[in-house]
Amino acid sequence: MWGILIALLSGALMSVQGVFNTQVTEQTGIWVSAGWVQLTAFLICLLMWLFTGRQQVGGLAQVQPWYMLTGGVIGAFITYTVIKSVESLGPARSALLIVTAQIVVAYVIEVFGMFGMERAGFEWKKVIGALVAVAGIMIFQY
Repeated sequence: MWGILIALLSGALMSVQGVFNTQVTEQTGIWVSAGWVQLTAFLICLLMWLFTGRQQVGGLAQVQPWYMLTGGVIGAFITYTVIKSVESLGPARSALLIVTAQIVVAYVIEVFGMFGMERAGFEWKKVIGALVAVAGIMIFQY
């Protein structure tokens, strides 16, 4: 139950953040806005690290495979693409497409056991669920 509540909160926060970032972009520019998002996120992470345990930063040098450390780079492009999609599609349509893409890509990662994730068996009901989400996009659009 706790995981469901956190996931719902995450989705809500992402929607609000997309709108906020789009508004900041209109007044400053895309990379200024994206940079501000990443900088403030870093500062919050630093504060949380100082107050919640201080795991060793040197552990980053031990992360294998090395490409797992590119999450921040991906995060910068996520910020950019969310801002651009909210700007051109609006928050609701943008969120619908983003979440549907997340479902499809996450399922492919699970089925093939990519990036060190445990491999999950293929299930038609999950494919049908993704197709229902795509049908929902089409209904929402028109």
